[in-house]
Amino acid sequence: MNKGLTKEEVIKLTSEGKTNYIKNKASKSSLEIVLSNILTYFNLIFLILSILILFSGNFKNLMFLPVIIINILIGIFQQIKSKRILDKLALLDISKYKTIRDSKEIDVLSTELVLGDIIKLSSGEQIPADGVVIEGSGTVNESLLTGESDEIEKKKDSLLKSGSFVVSGNMTVKLTSVGKDSYVAKLTSEAKEIKEKQSEMIRDIEKIVKRAGIAIIPIGIVLVYQSVATNGLTLKEAIPGMVGAVTGMIPEGLYLLVTIALALSAARLAKLKVLLHDMKSIESLARIDVLCVDKTGTITSNKMNVTDIVLLDKNKDYKDILNRYVNTITDNNITIEAMRSYFNNKKELNAIEIVPFNSKNKYSAIKTKEGIYKLGAPEYLIDKKDINKYNDILEKYSSMGQRILVFTKDKPLLFIALKNELRENAKETFTYLEEQGVNIKVISGDNPLTVSKIAIEANIYNADKYIDATKLDTYEKIKEAVSIYTVFGRVKPEQKKYIVDAIKENGFKVAMTGDGVNDILAMKEADCSIAMGEGSDAARSAAQIVLLDSDFSHMKNIIFEGRRNINNITRSATLFLYKNIFSFLLAVFSIIASSTYPLKPTQIAIISFFNIGLPAFLLTFEPNTKKQEGRFISNVMTNAIPAALTSFFAILALTSFGSLFGIDVHEINTSSIYLISVIGFNILWLISRPLNNYHRMIFAICIIGIMLSSSYLGKVFDMHDISFKATILCVLFSLAEMSIIRDFAYLLKQIDLKLKPKLVKAYNFLL
Repeated sequence: MNKGLTKEEVIKLTSEGKTNYIKNKASKSSLEIVLSNILTYFNLIFLILSILILFSGNFKNLMFLPVIIINILIGIFQQIKSKRILDKLALLDISKYKTIRDSKEIDVLSTELVLGDIIKLSSGEQIPADGVVIEGSGTVNESLLTGESDEIEKKKDSLLKSGSFVVSGNMTVKLTSVGKDSYVAKLTSEAKEIKEKQSEMIRDIEKIVKRAGIAIIPIGIVLVYQSVATNGLTLKEAIPGMVGAVTGMIPEGLYLLVTIALALSAARLAKLKVLLHDMKSIESLARIDVLCVDKTGTITSNKMNVTDIVLLDKNKDYKDILNRYVNTITDNNITIEAMRSYFNNKKELNAIEIVPFNSKNKYSAIKTKEGIYKLGAPEYLIDKKDINKYNDILEKYSSMGQRILVFTKDKPLLFIALKNELRENAKETFTYLEEQGVNIKVISGDNPLTVSKIAIEANIYNADKYIDATKLDTYEKIKEAVSIYTVFGRVKPEQKKYIVDAIKENGFKVAMTGDGVNDILAMKEADCSIAMGEGSDAARSAAQIVLLDSDFSHMKNIIFEGRRNINNITRSATLFLYKNIFSFLLAVFSIIASSTYPLKPTQIAIISFFNIGLPAFLLTFEPNTKKQEGRFISNVMTNAIPAALTSFFAILALTSFGSLFGIDVHEINTSSIYLISVIGFNILWLISRPLNNYHRMIFAICIIGIMLSSSYLGKVFDMHDISFKATILCVLFSLAEMSIIRDFAYLLKQIDLKLKPKLVKAYNFLL
């Protein structure tokens, strides 16, 4: 008997780092998550503004600060929650192994195994590190590594790869590569960490924030200098006006709206056992055009059922012998388990010798006194000259997507038809995805005809178009095939990545589902990656979305939540960017005209809340599954720019007429806030059409809120009573604004479609 490593050798190897522990680089520490949410350019801007406000002593102008703090806390909470769930799942993958050390057999955690350890493996155990068989034999399933579900026979001197599973047999194995040097670690290292696939909406918003953040520096400095040097204000008096201008230019409320909307969706999905690595992941899936899925684990469950047993001799019933056979054989794969469940009888054969199934022979065998019984693939157990006799039976079940096995003793005794169960709600889910404009590509290592038949049963559109991927020996052939075929069979692991790349090159956004290490590279390249909870830890860590209970039907909920967020935030963003563009124009004009910026942060706050933030927040709860077309920024700017220009010129006219009629500057400022709110409600009306009772309720709440706040909290928001003359001017310009904005809306509808791409290019250039 091999004595194994000594205690001293284990200590030495552990100190040298030759252990099976692998640090998950894809998982950030809690400190890294906290710092990544706090140390942003966005937060730096508001930190500086807060310090300036504190210096000026106008503490009530810090109303923007709670928005920033809440935004940070929600982001930290969601990411740490996701990290903890994934860490717990990873712990479930850490098993104990019977290990020989100092001539004794002890239990050792997989992470504490060292190079040269001798371990014992039996059916059902996962291979923790690379090794070589030194005693015994068995069969191994390498599907998580290769995608192939066939069992591979292993005997003395055979190499074992980490991440594989022992299907049958008992083996004593010496570990030859552990930790980061093992096969699974090297394969995973090609996808070192979660690829940042930031959502289009978030990316556009951050571009706006960055450009605004750069623009406010010179604008803020010039406004303060001008107020002090030209208009005779003190530094403390100049700061509130400057802060009002620059905070109006940054969509901090939009940031909070997006964060809250995504957090609520993440919470709802968490109840369904759907984990998001990052809240932003939800948008990625909602925008996809193509979803790549595997057959087993996605379309079908990992459970197999016996659908029929065909007796070849009507006078002899060999079912009882088959029953005894499956209870005697040492295999524990899903095929044998399906037959054991079918018979539900524990009788056994009097076996003289047992030969487990192996992928080379494609059958298992048991020797008894009566003869040798075999169970396996018909093409391997029936003579070629005789197999034509059974073509009708074989074609009948193959055409239904079922697997056929034959049970023999010198000659065929009976056929067994088996089939993977369709996942519950699979048909409904794929029908829903088709209705939402999502095309499906089935990528599998199994026979393409079998996969096609199962895909057809699952209601996958064009599932009758299939191809054997062994014929796709060049990238050009793969690129051509993805435009024609829906089902890809006999796919090698490395081909999955090329298939995803080819689909993306054709101009589509791609999502990839996976459960094994062999899926990671393709998942990394996809625009969105989804892992099954019952899959490998490496796949879960590399995915943006994890279906913890491996229930594929949750895809409907994810897409529903994602599209609701995209559509509702897109229309609500118009309100925020209207204020930002208007504030920018007013700040630039104040510099050119050498005048003090007319609005204060508190006045901007009342508009930000009742005219923008509150209605935008309430609109995010509406169901909206329409697939968003076009760039986020171009869709938003189309409504925001005309509104901002209208409001800007209206306030310039109001200021000019106010001076002409001798109206107090405080009255003009208050009237300006009312004018801004009128345009805000016009935008709200445009983006809410068609109006329903819920929209009318939002209008009522917001209008009443502004009226009550102006009347009873006027000092807090720096709102002043206005004279009759100021009221008349305000009403006249409000009516003019409403007329102009309606004309703008009409003109936008009349813009020829040929002009829209140019507008999109212009917006993209600006960003």
